[in-house]
Amino acid sequence: MFIQVIFGVILVNKYKLQFPKFHAFYGFVGIIAVAIIYSYRFQLKHRIYLLYGFGGLFIMGLGIRAMLVGKLS
Repeated sequence: MFIQVIFGVILVNKYKLQFPKFHAFYGFVGIIAVAIIYSYRFQLKHRIYLLYGFGGLFIMGLGIRAMLVGKLS
């Protein structure tokens, strides 16, 4: 997620590309979601697989939504 957002920012700045604002929004929300999931790893140690499973599904949903929003324009 971090690498995709970094590459996206580099491409937009280098080639002055136009993109939907929600496409970038979903990328940055994905980074925040990774940080939140990572911060809960010790508190939910007894359910770590559940945390990573549902967290991964949430991040996957953000990625799919970002691709669909980016494709529409």
